Amino acid sequence: MIDTSSQPRVLIFDTTLRDGEQSPGATMTHEEKLEIAGLLDEMGVDIIEAGFPIASEGDFAAVSEIARNARNSTICGLARANYKDIDRCWEAVKHAKSPRIHTFIGTSPLHRAIPGLDMDQMAERIHDTVSHARNLCDNVQWSPMDATRTEADYLCRVVEIAIKAGATTINIPDTVGYTYPMESAQIIRMLLERVPGADSIVFATHCHNDLGMATANALAAVEAGARQIECTINGLGERAGNTALEEVVMALRVRNDILPFRTGIDATRIMHLSRRVSTVSGFVVQPNKAIVGKNAFVHESGIHQDGVLKNAETFEIMKPEHIGLTVKNIAMGKHSGRAALRAKMKEMGYDLAENQLNDAFVRFKALADRKKEVYDDDLVALMKDQETSATHDTLQVKRLRVVCGTEGPREAELTLSIDGVDHTTDATGDGPVDAAFNAVDMLWPHRAELQLYQVHAVTEGTDAQATVSVRIAEDGRIATGSSADTDTVVASVKAYVNALNRLIERRKKSAPGDDVKSVRYSDA
Repeated sequence: MIDTSSQPRVLIFDTTLRDGEQSPGATMTHEEKLEIAGLLDEMGVDIIEAGFPIASEGDFAAVSEIARNARNSTICGLARANYKDIDRCWEAVKHAKSPRIHTFIGTSPLHRAIPGLDMDQMAERIHDTVSHARNLCDNVQWSPMDATRTEADYLCRVVEIAIKAGATTINIPDTVGYTYPMESAQIIRMLLERVPGADSIVFATHCHNDLGMATANALAAVEAGARQIECTINGLGERAGNTALEEVVMALRVRNDILPFRTGIDATRIMHLSRRVSTVSGFVVQPNKAIVGKNAFVHESGIHQDGVLKNAETFEIMKPEHIGLTVKNIAMGKHSGRAALRAKMKEMGYDLAENQLNDAFVRFKALADRKKEVYDDDLVALMKDQETSATHDTLQVKRLRVVCGTEGPREAELTLSIDGVDHTTDATGDGPVDAAFNAVDMLWPHRAELQLYQVHAVTEGTDAQATVSVRIAEDGRIATGSSADTDTVVASVKAYVNALNRLIERRKKSAPGDDVKSVRYSDA
């Protein structure tokens, strides 16, 4: 085991709640944001970018409460390069034990054209807004958005201006995932060599995965001198996503021989956080996702299985328990009691309150009656379904009966609770799922288009639970939903209704006067 205590520290800046939440359809509720922030704080994340306070009253309230509740992490808010944004950001984060203002402006030729500023005008705005932020807060981060496509001389010029104006962290965003690892490193080295005062501040790297190189670009920047990595859980983020926290943390740990840096992250919390973010965002983690994918520690090849049985290191470069993944996949059944379920759930990272345990136990017993054996993945799916079935939702599935087969019409009879009142209808379709969705549309008419429908088996066998993911879009708003059940049609309808409930919430947030759409183009 390598002693890393004397190695340079790389700060982990998590932007799951800001950049991650900007993923189309990934909007989280206020309570979900607070929960994820709490888990990030406990995990040892150095800086949590909690949101974009000027975007909406909801964002402001979430950032403010996260700031008040944080025990260890620095709490950061994002602000465009204007006084109104910066003042609003400060109002949201100022109650944190360690607050930070993160302000940005696009500096590449393409982005300078958006506000119509020439180089000198932009330089002046950078000086004025960073100075204003520093007068409010001692911890100021500045980002030249689209830095990797900004002229080298101009990038050096504006970074120097930001440092002189009081920025303590300079973040270099690869906003569109355009750069290459060698270039990522060269930019950081150039700034350290050419910009006066560069050695007195922290350089950060913020990479996107449009070309699949976000993690490589981030690590290359660290090798060149960056000491802060901006990332998200599961790589969540706009378009192809951001640098994945779990990937850089484990890369620095596993390859510490050539990357002699340390972080303050408790890696054993990674798996639980991955599952929670997947649940609240509605974004399923792909099975072959590095570190946290379902298949990341699965060996099917006979040669691989034989090697792992003899010595796990033959085909595993890290142990499942390093990321908090339980290796005791012992099946539970209908005779398992409440205490056994509590112990199992705690082992998997779910510390359930008494009412949560009672609800989970009822669902577990119902599942155990339908399945011979209930495995860890079944319990994770059960918890996800429990969390997405909120009792305060506008729409709730009460009853579903379908008729299908090779002959006759495919029919669905559905009872849907709408604002607490039950409504029932019949519908037909090309198949049982189509008929059931048609029934939902009859009871709750809408203009949303179904963009994605996916079914995944949670475990093996014909009695396996199906996890269904749905994505819908309406007037530029995107919402996702998911659910699990041993009945694929039931899981499908619940996932569809879950997505509609999220769409209803997005409608409320996009009421007239809300400025969300006009500010969420940013990606610093």
